[in-house]
Amino acid sequence: MKLYCGIDLHSNNHYLMLIDDHDKRILEKRLPNDLSQTLKTLKPYREKVTANAVESTFNWYWLVDGLMDAGYCLKLVNTAKARQYEGLKHTDDRYDAFWLAQQMRLGILPTGYIYPKAERAVPDLLRVRRRLVRQRTTHVLSTQCALWRHTGIKPSAKMIVGEKQTPWPRLPNASDELGVEAHRAAINVLSIQIERIERTVLKALKPRADYKALLTVSGIGEVIAWTILLESGDLKRFKDVGHFASYARCVDSKRISNEKKKGEGNAKNGNPYLAWAFFEAAHFAIQFLPAARRFYENKVVQRSPILAMKALSHKLARACYYFMRDRISFDPERLFG
Repeated sequence: MKLYCGIDLHSNNHYLMLIDDHDKRILEKRLPNDLSQTLKTLKPYREKVTANAVESTFNWYWLVDGLMDAGYCLKLVNTAKARQYEGLKHTDDRYDAFWLAQQMRLGILPTGYIYPKAERAVPDLLRVRRRLVRQRTTHVLSTQCALWRHTGIKPSAKMIVGEKQTPWPRLPNASDELGVEAHRAAINVLSIQIERIERTVLKALKPRADYKALLTVSGIGEVIAWTILLESGDLKRFKDVGHFASYARCVDSKRISNEKKKGEGNAKNGNPYLAWAFFEAAHFAIQFLPAARRFYENKVVQRSPILAMKALSHKLARACYYFMRDRISFDPERLFG
């Protein structure tokens, strides 16, 4: 008899459900987030458990890694696709765990990619860097606004972030001056940590053929190239370039019927870090590549600047898929010709 295990994971507990081939509930129990208790509960059924379906929540690492280390087969559930019948009047953790196990038994469970545990640390560190960069940008913009408001002069970001920050006249109000100094102190701390992470990442990773191919693209530097590579993972998991572009959130989520917009799909389905990397690449491409800038300017005439930038990032995402897969160099004429 085969058993199927569905686990509805939460921040401090998880609900475990075991069912058989006839959807009979063999075991159901709420457990604290303690791996030892989970393994103890599953131990009597270990030989019969086909696989465990675990929701892809923010805290799935400990449970998935622990069960895999113990020899269990794991399915990481794509929660954006594992939707229940919308007509249900009542659901709870017990039903959700049963639903996961039942979908797995039927072979229709939508699953996600389990990034290898040994290779997960560096991508996570790059994600930390991205968050710190966004926080630094917030402080830079706040500093610019304060100085612009009181002096009429808007300093550039380089004047604020650079190692040798350019001095400017003191603000007339001591409180405003203190606010600017606080922002600049935070910027200095964040810059030190960002540079530290970059050094650590670049030291830990060794150049590969697909990495070198990405570096040939105007606008893609070392950090963005590694972000694209590590967030993409194994390209074989994508059916084609369209699926890759969708995973990078470069595909429109509109639903069109009779040439009219009838709604939108899940625009957040995909990898936000990969989407950010390609958007950054597009931003730099229009600065260093004339062909990319012409493409962007042509799109701006038809739509807003943001949508034009998204169109360019989509184009770069599709191109980078082939660069990584075939290890070929960037050719602007071929891409924008």
